[in-house]
Amino acid sequence: MTAATFATAAALLLTACGGDDSSPDDIKGAETGAPSPSPSTSAPGGADVKRPDVSLPEDLQLVFDFEKPSDADHAAALEDAANYIRALNHGITEQDVKDPAYGFYSAAGAARYAESQIQEYVDGGWTLTGEDRYYRADTSPVGEGEKAKSVLVTFCEDQSKAYGKEVKTGKVHRTEESLASYQKFSLLMAPQQDSPVWRAQQITVEGKAAECRG
Repeated sequence: MTAATFATAAALLLTACGGDDSSPDDIKGAETGAPSPSPSTSAPGGADVKRPDVSLPEDLQLVFDFEKPSDADHAAALEDAANYIRALNHGITEQDVKDPAYGFYSAAGAARYAESQIQEYVDGGWTLTGEDRYYRADTSPVGEGEKAKSVLVTFCEDQSKAYGKEVKTGKVHRTEESLASYQKFSLLMAPQQDSPVWRAQQITVEGKAAECRG
């Protein structure tokens, strides 16, 4: 499996439309925002890598229900796949199409995808609120032997408790849980030379993922 097998796909995050509205104050799970990862990480040779801010507003919580892989490379790839999702949400909530956070954790198709998603939210005057949950993570090597330097990360998303919010008015558009609330992600993660950072290279998203429901 190579990066060429992956193409960018639509519907990474909640499309903000329909449903009843409510105040962010009465959304379950919206009390605290997702914490920012450590500002720096030790790289090979003792160098420090300063990581960007990916903190989120208090009314948006990302939950990563992941079991840490025993393989160190796979664990690092999974963690930075989560950081890519945090960075994308950071760009949306900051309403910044050129937010440096997603560029730190992505390149190629995954970076273009993040930019396009943030642009859609900015153009529509939308942001996000509520609780967005990610779970059932899996990692697998791409290639064989010494060529297996990249890692394919897959996981599910349940966005049934995440809602679109109008930036100008703060009005929240609540939606009912349905098959459309569930998506499955595939992220091709590659390590960076002389750095502990793994970057998403390509991404595919399967909407209405029945295997992620329940």
